[in-house]
Amino acid sequence: MKAWQVVRDWSIEGMELVDLPEPAPGPGQVAVRMRTASLNYRDLLTVQGKGGVSRLPLIPFSDGAGEVSAIGEGVGRVAVGDRVSPIFFQSWIDGKVSASSRRYALGGTRPGVLQEVMVLDAEGVSHIPAHLSFQEAATLPCAGLTAWRALFEEAKVQPGDTVLVQGTGGVSIFALQFAKLAGASVIVTSSSDEKLERAKALGADHTINYRAVPDWGNAAAEWTGGGVDHVVEVGGKDTFGQSLEAARVGGTILVIGVLSGFSQQIAIPSLFSKNLHVIGLSVGSRRMFEAMTAAIGRNAMKPVIDRVFDFEAVPEALRLMQQGGHFGKIVVEFP
Repeated sequence: MKAWQVVRDWSIEGMELVDLPEPAPGPGQVAVRMRTASLNYRDLLTVQGKGGVSRLPLIPFSDGAGEVSAIGEGVGRVAVGDRVSPIFFQSWIDGKVSASSRRYALGGTRPGVLQEVMVLDAEGVSHIPAHLSFQEAATLPCAGLTAWRALFEEAKVQPGDTVLVQGTGGVSIFALQFAKLAGASVIVTSSSDEKLERAKALGADHTINYRAVPDWGNAAAEWTGGGVDHVVEVGGKDTFGQSLEAARVGGTILVIGVLSGFSQQIAIPSLFSKNLHVIGLSVGSRRMFEAMTAAIGRNAMKPVIDRVFDFEAVPEALRLMQQGGHFGKIVVEFP
């Protein structure tokens, strides 16, 4: 079977399309013939050697969708032919996050989805919504679930709340869509007026071009008349200070990304003077994934895909992610 591996060094150029033996499932395992994969910023970092993985070769990428092609002895959760996605954290089925629940992450501590057939524990896959294509379903395990957990498991967004979403990448567009499903008002920031218009078409109630309005945190607070209830913080060092300004007293900042870098001097007085809740999070459990897919199915929600690449063009897809010009998700189609 064909698979992409980071082989020579930690870089996009260090990747190779290789031939590997096709695996077979053992007891309690399933084989999934992958149909699609999708990219996350974490995948780019991992390929570049910034993902905390030290050994080569590595099959990267965490998110994908396919169909069960074989099952091992004792498997009853799924059957051959079922449409499924692998879960990001293979051992986090339910319960609170812990070191052990985060131990086995696809495309990191476990081989990722860029292989035509992958074998997984049966507990580590979940059915995908019937109305979604494989391309659409591939976007859910990391980006979709991170946005879902942020808004509903952590922030517990209610109708009438205000949510500020930074940018128009995968997690941010999912956050916009989920917040609108919850009945919230949504502010979207971007440096692109064209992308802001697309965000309005998805339901954004207010938009701010942060190039034109560098003090966008105060602009958001003024628009809401006192600050936003929840900020989906993906930028890191270049945006966190403005997130503090945007949040209302008693508001929540959900830290899920570091697109502009890792280090930042935090205005600690703002944290306690405004009684802010700052929550860091990444992805979620299988139980959360299944709650999310049920809601997506009930509401016939469709993920937003920017561009689809052929399997042979994975390096090109990563370079598009690196450039940051996409709106929504980047997807890879398998042969």
